[in-house]
Amino acid sequence: MKAASMTIAQKRQKRTRRLYAALFGVALIGLVLAVLAWLGFQAKTIRDNLESALNMAASLPGDAAGGDSTLTVNTVDSISSHTTAARQAANDPLWLLSSSIPGLGENFSTVTELATAADDVAQLAAKPLASVYASLDWQALTPGKGEALPSLLAARPQVVSAAHAVRQSGNRLSEIDDQNLFPEVAAPLREARGKLSILRDELDVAESVVTLAPEMLGKNGTRNYLLLIQNNAESRASGGIPGALAVLTVSDGKLTLGAQESAASIGATSPPVQTDPAQVSIYSSRLGKYMQDVNLTPDFPTAASTAQAMWERKTGQRVDGVISIDPVVLSYIIQSTGPVAVSGPELAVVQMAGLPAQLTGNNVVPTLLSNVYSQIQQPKMQDVYFASVAKEVFAAISSGRGDAKGLIAAITRGTNEGRVLLWSARTAEQSILTKYTVSGSISGPSVLPAQFGVYFNDGTGAKMDYYVKRTVQLVKDCPAEGYEQTRVRVTSTNTAPADAGVTLPAYVTGGGLYGVAPGSVQTNVVAYGPALAQIESAMMNGQKIPFAPYLHATRPVGVVAQQLAPGESETVEFTFGKIVQHTEPNVVVTPSVQPVKDVILPTENASCYSGK
Repeated sequence: MKAASMTIAQKRQKRTRRLYAALFGVALIGLVLAVLAWLGFQAKTIRDNLESALNMAASLPGDAAGGDSTLTVNTVDSISSHTTAARQAANDPLWLLSSSIPGLGENFSTVTELATAADDVAQLAAKPLASVYASLDWQALTPGKGEALPSLLAARPQVVSAAHAVRQSGNRLSEIDDQNLFPEVAAPLREARGKLSILRDELDVAESVVTLAPEMLGKNGTRNYLLLIQNNAESRASGGIPGALAVLTVSDGKLTLGAQESAASIGATSPPVQTDPAQVSIYSSRLGKYMQDVNLTPDFPTAASTAQAMWERKTGQRVDGVISIDPVVLSYIIQSTGPVAVSGPELAVVQMAGLPAQLTGNNVVPTLLSNVYSQIQQPKMQDVYFASVAKEVFAAISSGRGDAKGLIAAITRGTNEGRVLLWSARTAEQSILTKYTVSGSISGPSVLPAQFGVYFNDGTGAKMDYYVKRTVQLVKDCPAEGYEQTRVRVTSTNTAPADAGVTLPAYVTGGGLYGVAPGSVQTNVVAYGPALAQIESAMMNGQKIPFAPYLHATRPVGVVAQQLAPGESETVEFTFGKIVQHTEPNVVVTPSVQPVKDVILPTENASCYSGK
């Protein structure tokens, strides 16, 4: 009986243990399901809030451009509330605990980093910048107000702090290894990296502006800059011949235009200014001899420092830097300031020649680059008119005319098109400027890895480039032996009338003075490849031709002389090989009368396969 009783007890114990085990299993499953449900809820919270923040952020540029500071601040506040909610969800104890799960945890930790980065950008960058934007008096930024410096200095701490926050967030995300992440996590990570990279670049520019601008605008003493107005009707590598010169003086943010000269009046510099031998071999010793030729090189720091030395020799004045603009930029500025009127003694010249006494954004380019030469025969009077227009434009700027945002947009547009260039004689300032395209450097941090360049130098000795229309296109060929290969295709057309040789003034056509038939245009087409590449060949209209190969700052250079009769069109192709950079190529061109967007065509990809 006792043995039987023990057996029954044991069976009961077994049933009890099984029951407890089943209950524990159910509880464990329930707990797991609850944890998974909670993690799923947190994942949805994070995703929904980050997506909402991203969608709102897309509207910010439009809100800011529209000038509605209240809407901008409200939008940023809403974005911040969403990023904060996402960050809190991603820092939930269970979520953080899940980050330690082998094989899965890195996905949880990456999402936490994404939410943290988004909230840091919103709280430490967007909100302070929105506050600056809301409190900024834009009209105070016009040079004539004399209030630009206080505004810039007040904004500097927030801009510098915002740039730092974005850099830090971008650095954290860049350190994450995305190779083993789930696609649902890896894709947002890569998108966030891309957006932060763009934002970082924009804030780097803003930080440099608020850092450099006060000093360069005369915060601690008057600054004098040599202003070169490049004339696109006679091409030079960085734009056009610097026919008109002036001294731009800035003190405590106030701008005045001082002494004006023509480049021709500087005369030949003897002995020539010493310049880089590599560039002299490409562009001749004229670089250091004539002010009109300092920008035969596309490297603006070289051109500017040479111009500074020439000006000092001629006048005894050592300027603090050099600024270059062209008539196309003047047209952008006039669209902001409103029309400018030629007055004073120059008005008689205008009336006698039948030129417009009032210049607008629409007529200033044809007037300065064409009509002034066809209707005023004396070069000295042409220079007088050109200088008068420049004086009136800068008088409009310095008086505070027009809309400050419009003026900033005009200068920004000109800078993006390579029409506004700036060089500082102060090493610390120039080291910052070289990070940006405004420096006009052909090497250094402002030059993208796979950057090509196509530049034009007039060989006619006249003003015929007003009639030349060009397109530039990169053609990516099939890689060879592990290296990239790219052709640079340049098509030029002389649109001058067939009888240009007799109907246009000799000052415009050159009159055959340099061996070019009147009406024809001669140009030195200069092509630069990426650093360490090789230039292999040149073709004209499909036929192989000889060319002059050079090297400038480790970049291969090819030069071809081209002559076009009225109505004639030719295509030159330079082939570059052994290109070590595998990034997407880009091309920079000499800014001309044409809109840059019409000159640079989309990159063409050659078919690397035949047959099927």
